[in-house]
Amino acid sequence: MGAEAKPKKKLAVITCMDTRLVNFLPEKMGLERGDAKVIKNAGNIITDDVLRSLVVAIYCLDVEKIAIVGHTDCGMAGADIEEIRKEMIKRGVNPYFTPDFEAWMGKMDNEEENVLKGVELIKNHPAIPKDVEVEGLMIDINTGEIKKLI
Repeated sequence: MGAEAKPKKKLAVITCMDTRLVNFLPEKMGLERGDAKVIKNAGNIITDDVLRSLVVAIYCLDVEKIAIVGHTDCGMAGADIEEIRKEMIKRGVNPYFTPDFEAWMGKMDNEEENVLKGVELIKNHPAIPKDVEVEGLMIDINTGEIKKLI
């Protein structure tokens, strides 16, 4: 991979797909184009695919630091898993394709606890080297204030 594919700040950011973070999060974190690898999903949940992307970022793209950035007022914290299941059935989809739908959906109760759980999961994952710094942050979705949790 060319040097231009490597993040200038050697940073990977895991954050939520919330539309309110588009442009807002990079601005508040002081990130420019090319500075960081950004991985987004609903609720910034640490899934196998996120871990796979981090392995690529670390071993192929020289990432040395990982930041999990949660945000206030996250829709996944209030997601009604049973309501989603009912909607799927109503639309002809079988939500029983997985043995644990709630875990698959990434249901969380508290945004800050979710970030802390994610940090611990990454720090203790056998594919992540101990010399990679992992931090947890929360951004206030209204003010843009960033608080370091760990």
